[in-house]
Amino acid sequence: MGEIKAIVVREFGGPEVLKLENISESKPGPGQVLVEIHAVGVNPVDTYIRSGTYAIKPELPYTPGSDLSGIVKSVGKNVTALKPGDRVYSDGVDPGSGAYAQIATWQASHLYPLPDQVSFAQGAALGIPYATAWRALFNRACAKAGETILIHGASGGVGVAAVQLAKAHKLKIIGTAGTDEGRNLILAQGAHFSLNHNSPDYASELNTLTDGKGVDIVLEMLANVNLDRDLDFLTTYGRVVIIGNRGRTEIDPRKAMVKDATILGMTLFNTTPDELASIHTDLISGLQTGILQPVIARELPLADARLAHIHQLEPGAHGKIVLIPM
Repeated sequence: MGEIKAIVVREFGGPEVLKLENISESKPGPGQVLVEIHAVGVNPVDTYIRSGTYAIKPELPYTPGSDLSGIVKSVGKNVTALKPGDRVYSDGVDPGSGAYAQIATWQASHLYPLPDQVSFAQGAALGIPYATAWRALFNRACAKAGETILIHGASGGVGVAAVQLAKAHKLKIIGTAGTDEGRNLILAQGAHFSLNHNSPDYASELNTLTDGKGVDIVLEMLANVNLDRDLDFLTTYGRVVIIGNRGRTEIDPRKAMVKDATILGMTLFNTTPDELASIHTDLISGLQTGILQPVIARELPLADARLAHIHQLEPGAHGKIVLIPM
């Protein structure tokens, strides 16, 4: 066993605490797989955990990251579904030994086959973004064909996934972004309409698009900014699913009362094994048919993890940020 390069966090704080170090290569135990990592997905939750503000805090020191794609290098005892040479991606739920590394051990039960036509960068964009979007749409909001959905921040990793999934399930899609490039991306992924959420008129534009009826579902990526207004956007019996939040907010509960509206929280970490199985069966099918195609905004070397975390929290996302370890 030799040394590998990995990002190590020894104290919670800003992006500067992400340090590239040499660590010992690990060996897979029972039920585990050793993965040679070709790409790593960077997610907002990575930045929250690193800062020490997230509800779940790993024991220090730790290597960040839960979304990876790569090739199986070796397998531990009792692993029968995977073999050396298999292309795989992770589901984002089990962090293993940390994905910001050249090689990592991972629970075999949290790895899935990556179709040959899907790049490693795209594979690293699947776990948290696509599973989050799927669970928000179908496990939490119970979205149905023909319903109208508003996806805030639809040009980001989860947003793009939600647009593609909503299109595949025949919803009417209105997405928002903060730039013309983001709006064009949303339309290219299958949204029927795109709005600039920085425009002071976007609420009235939404009202016009829905003929004053409102939307059935809102997927909310920044609840501390938008939640109260989301309740204005809903039709009767509408649902808001809170996917992202960066602080406290104030709402008028009467807006929910008069519409029999539902505010739903969610986190991928609460997903049951049965839900995960159904989610990834559907995702793999969509990848194989080409219905689902993750969009990569930029690829950065592993050594630039600090820069990736800075970019991750900047407005104007246009797809997924991935790190390339090799």
